[in-house]
Amino acid sequence: MSNPVGWFEIYVQDMARARAFYEAVFQRQLDRLDSPGIEMWAFTGDMTATGTSGSLVHAPGMPSGGNSTVVYFSCADCADEAARVAQAGGSLVREKFSIGQYGFVALANDPDGNMIGLHSLR
Repeated sequence: MSNPVGWFEIYVQDMARARAFYEAVFQRQLDRLDSPGIEMWAFTGDMTATGTSGSLVHAPGMPSGGNSTVVYFSCADCADEAARVAQAGGSLVREKFSIGQYGFVALANDPDGNMIGLHSLR
């Protein structure tokens, strides 16, 4: 059995400012990720170690601040979990879409309005 959370994202409006803050606070360099249509800088880590990694994200139209952090749950095929969101009392924000070489994601709101991400490699 694997851990349920596989990734996190912190949405920002000013990437230069956000990178400077996180790099200064944690004393580590962030690495640019190649992702279509959005700017991402990752807190890289060891995939064999415990815990998870994640990134800062600047995406047009996505809110930041006010705890706009998205936790991504690992899935075999995120379309399966996305299909169950509405019936479980949530709402689908964005159906499964490609994030290039990093696989696929879908975005959903839980019944309290918290956005979560669903991630799969296929």
